[in-house]
Amino acid sequence: MNVDGTHYRTIWLKEGDERTVQIIDQRNLPHEFIIEDLKTTKDVARAIKEMRVRGAGLIGATAAYGMYLAALESREELRWLIKQKDSAVPKEQFDSYCSSEFDIMMKNAGDVLIRTRPTAVNLEWAVNRQIEAMKGTGYDSKISTALKTAIEIADEDAEYCRSIGEHGVNLLEDISNRKGGKPVNILTHCNAGWLAFVDYGSATSPIYAAHNQGIDVHVWVDETRPSNQGARLTAWELGQHGVPHTVIADNAGGHLMQHEEVDIMIVGSDRTTYTGDVCNKIGTYLKAVAAKDNNIPFYVALPSSTIDWKMRDGVKEIPIEERGGEEVKYIQGLHDGNIKQVLLTPETSSVTNYSFDVTPSRLVTGIITERGICEASEDGILSMYPERRK
Repeated sequence: MNVDGTHYRTIWLKEGDERTVQIIDQRNLPHEFIIEDLKTTKDVARAIKEMRVRGAGLIGATAAYGMYLAALESREELRWLIKQKDSAVPKEQFDSYCSSEFDIMMKNAGDVLIRTRPTAVNLEWAVNRQIEAMKGTGYDSKISTALKTAIEIADEDAEYCRSIGEHGVNLLEDISNRKGGKPVNILTHCNAGWLAFVDYGSATSPIYAAHNQGIDVHVWVDETRPSNQGARLTAWELGQHGVPHTVIADNAGGHLMQHEEVDIMIVGSDRTTYTGDVCNKIGTYLKAVAAKDNNIPFYVALPSSTIDWKMRDGVKEIPIEERGGEEVKYIQGLHDGNIKQVLLTPETSSVTNYSFDVTPSRLVTGIITERGICEASEDGILSMYPERRK
C-alpha cells in the first residue's frame, strides 16, 4: 500500500535494529500518520489492546512479532536466573534446563498477548504457531526461529491477501461486464483493508485489483460506529490508492440496496467457523439481512488464518468482545488543527459497547479465500481445505 507515494506495510522490523518492531499507530488516522516503535512484549500487548493496531491479520502478525520480542526478553531473563543459581545446574543438563525454562516463559508471554483481544482468532493462532515452532528447536536457535516465524506469518498474510484479490476480482469483473462497463458499486463495513492486515487487505484486495485492471469501481464506505473505522481508515486508504468512494452513515446501506445502488457487498472477518458463520465488526449482521432481502450478493473475504477449525456454531460459541463505553459516548475528530474528543451522550448515561456480531452462514453468498471462492458451509470450506477434514 502506498502512502503519499511511499510503500508501507503495517508492521515491519526497524531498519538497522532487529530488536525494534515498527507499526503505524492507527488511532489518529487519517489526520496524523505516526510510526511507533515496539521494543517489549508490554509494548505489543498495549498496541493490540488499545487498537494502535487492529484487524484480524495485523493482530496476528503483531502477536507473532510480540512473541519474537518475548523471546529476546526471555533470553535476558534466563541469563539472569542462571547467574542467580550460581551454576547449580549440571553441565550435562544445562541445555535441557534452558530450553524448558525458555518454553515456560514463552507460554506465559503468549497468554498475556492472547488476553488482549478475545474475538480475533488470528491472535491465538499466531501465538500458538510461534510456541510450536520454538518447541522443536534447541535453546541456542530459539531466537532465530521466533524471528523467522514472525517474518513468515507477516509475509504469508500479505501473500494470502494478494491472492484473495486475484480470486475476488472475477466477481467484480463479471458485474462490470453485465453492466456494460458502468461503475460497480461495492458496499463495505468497517475496515478490512490494508490497515487491517500486513498489506492489500481482505475485503479491499479485490477492489484494488479491479481498480488496477481498469475496472470502474465505486465504494460505499459506511462510517462503522462507534470507532468509525470505515470513515477514518477505509476512506483514507482508498483515497491514497485513488479508488472512487463515498462515505455514508451506517444506516444508509439498506436504503442504497433498495434503490439498486449496491451491486455487491464485501466484508472481512475476525473469526469464521468452519461451518461458515462469520464474526465481524458490529453491524455486519444487519447489513447481511438487508442484502438478503434485496438479493444483493454478500461475500466475506478472509485468509485461512481467520478460520476457527474447532467452533461450529458461531452465534453460540464465538466470544464477543465488549470494549469501553467511551468509544460510544465520545467521538474523535480534527478541530482547529488538533485531534479532540467530543462527548455525544448525556454524561451520566450508561453504555454497552459490543464490538462484533455474528452473521449466520445462511446469509453469506460465498467466502473468498487465498485458495478461491467457496460456499459458506462446512462442505464448501472443507473443499478448499481438504487437509482439515477429520
